[in-house]
Amino acid sequence: MANILLGKDVADKATELLIERVEKLKAKGIEPTLAIVRVGENEDDLSYERGALKRAERVGVKVDVRVLPIDISQSAIEKELEMINYDASIHGCLLFRPLPKHLNEKKVCDTLRPEKDVDGITSASMAGIFMGVDTGFAPCTAEAAMAVLKHNDIPIKGARAIVIGRSLVIGKPVAMMLLKENATVTTCHTRTVDLPGVTRDGDIIIACAGAAEMVTAEHVKSGQTIIDVGINFTDDGRLVGDVAFEEVEPIVENITPVPRGVGSVTTTILMQHVVEAAERASMA
Repeated sequence: MANILLGKDVADKATELLIERVEKLKAKGIEPTLAIVRVGENEDDLSYERGALKRAERVGVKVDVRVLPIDISQSAIEKELEMINYDASIHGCLLFRPLPKHLNEKKVCDTLRPEKDVDGITSASMAGIFMGVDTGFAPCTAEAAMAVLKHNDIPIKGARAIVIGRSLVIGKPVAMMLLKENATVTTCHTRTVDLPGVTRDGDIIIACAGAAEMVTAEHVKSGQTIIDVGINFTDDGRLVGDVAFEEVEPIVENITPVPRGVGSVTTTILMQHVVEAAERASMA
C-alpha cells in the first residue's frame, strides 16, 4: 500500500505561514489584494473562483472580482488589465483562460505586468522560469506539484524525474523547476515510444498530459513517487486523474489522489504568490 499524499496537509501548513505574513503586511498598512478577471460564466472558472475566494478569506487576502462580457473586445480587455497594472492597491491578477476565440489570448496575457502575474501566464514570467530568475511567478499548478514533493520530503536532488506532459501550464514549467532542484528530468508525452519503459526508469513521475488514467500498472514499479495533476471526467461521470489509481497505488511508494491531491494545493499557491507580490511591492 502506498503513502497517500493529500493536498490538504500541504495547503493547511502553507496557509498557517501565509496568515502570519499577511498579518505583518497589514500591520504596515498593506492589504494584499488579488484581482480576478473572468470573461463570461464558464462553470470551470466559477468552480476555481469559489475555491480561491474561500482560501483568500482564510488567509486574509482581499479579492476584487471583475466579470467581463463574453463578447468583450480586444481593446476593452487589454484596457482592463492596464488599469490593474497601474492600480497600486492590487498586487496580483488571475485571468481565467481559455479566453473566447475572438480574442488574441497571447496578446491579452502579455498586457499584464509580470510582477502582477501571479499565475505565470505572461511570456516574461515563462522566460523567467526557463532562465531560472524571479521574473513574475510560476504557474500555480506546476508549483503546487513541487510543493507536494517538498512538503512530504520526497528527495528531488539527483532523482530521475519523468514528466508526462509538455504544456506551458504544467509540463514544461514543472520540468524546469525540477531541473532547478537538481533532478535529472525526462519529458514525455502521449506519443512517446515505449512510454512504460521510460516511466519505469524514474524515481518521480509527474503525470500531467490530460489523458484519463493513461498511467497504468505497466508504467510503474515499487519505490516510485507519483504526482497526478490530471483532472478528467470519464464517460460515466467519474472524476479521475491521469493515473489509474486503483492499479498503481498498490505498487508504488507514494501517490497523490484525484481529487484531494495537487488540485487542493493550487489556490494556496495562488495566495502565496499574491502575498509575495505584496511583499515585493512594499520593498520597492
